[in-house]
Amino acid sequence: MRSADFLVIGPGAIGTYIGGHLALAGQRVAFWARPGSARQLQAHGLVLRTPTATKSVPPSALQVVTTVEEVLRAGPYQAAFLTVKTYHLAGLLSQLRAAAAAWSVLVDLLNGVGSLTALQTTLGPDAVLAGTVTTAVTRHAVGDITIAKPRGVGLAQHPATPRVAAALRAAGLTVRLYADGPALKWSKLLTNLLGNATAALLDWPPARIYAHYGLFRLELAQIREALAVMDAQNLPVVPLPGVPSRALAWGARYIPPRVLQPVLQYKVGRGRGDKMPSLHQDLQAGRGATEIDALHGAVARAARDLGLAAPTNALLADLVRAVSRGALPADLYRHNPDALLARWRAAQKEAA
Repeated sequence: MRSADFLVIGPGAIGTYIGGHLALAGQRVAFWARPGSARQLQAHGLVLRTPTATKSVPPSALQVVTTVEEVLRAGPYQAAFLTVKTYHLAGLLSQLRAAAAAWSVLVDLLNGVGSLTALQTTLGPDAVLAGTVTTAVTRHAVGDITIAKPRGVGLAQHPATPRVAAALRAAGLTVRLYADGPALKWSKLLTNLLGNATAALLDWPPARIYAHYGLFRLELAQIREALAVMDAQNLPVVPLPGVPSRALAWGARYIPPRVLQPVLQYKVGRGRGDKMPSLHQDLQAGRGATEIDALHGAVARAARDLGLAAPTNALLADLVRAVSRGALPADLYRHNPDALLARWRAAQKEAA
């Protein structure tokens, strides 16, 4: 079997979305997976579902690797796409360093912020291409996904960007290019914050959260804190593929809350569809780890480093972290918005 054209690191929802489209377009794709996930891919291949069609990639069309040595033998690759959960990154860095000779560039598609700096520190500043995926994807099993809302992929400028963008476009994906990687990552972070930690804590869907005026004010506060951090870093809010990120930022800054609430209730509920946010999924699965440190936690850390206050993001990060680790009971705020709002008001007073 000839060398794979592309490597996908992690066969989760986004990895299957990217790798599946490339494979369906005739590219040779290798998946770097854990042994259990590797066996699933080798047995069943990939299934990509949409509301109107189901497409499959047979196991024979994929290469599946589980070790650094196998990654090196299956290469070289035009690019590697990193699509794991952010809480797996720290444990992967040494393996990525050992395997980096196999690819020309690593495309960072992780949620939140912080991964780009960690990867550039480990692999070198020119070895990483910042990216993001805005398409809403639900994973049913290893290699089996539903594409609920196709939007696209954002890629920052890099010498490898034209080559990577051309391959993704040839695979039928919408690709938008950006001059500033950190601005791209922080703009996507804004959208990741919406109804995420609150949904995890309350066990409520985002549309219900945004219908509650007190919770809407909490949500608005966290967005405004993130925007203040972006302003302090001179990072513009950039328009994302299929996502009105600039309109969100402008509305959070200038539109009165009572006027903005029904707009965001509709937009957030419609944008999420039936899919619950990632933090809710992690807590419900009892994994003991979430992406909170790359999301609300990242806003709180950056604010602290810049001498700013971000009590809303800090509180949400602390609570989700505590629940995921078992330090707080999972039902402490479940279906109890009054308790969460009381805790938030106390945090605001403490920060004042």
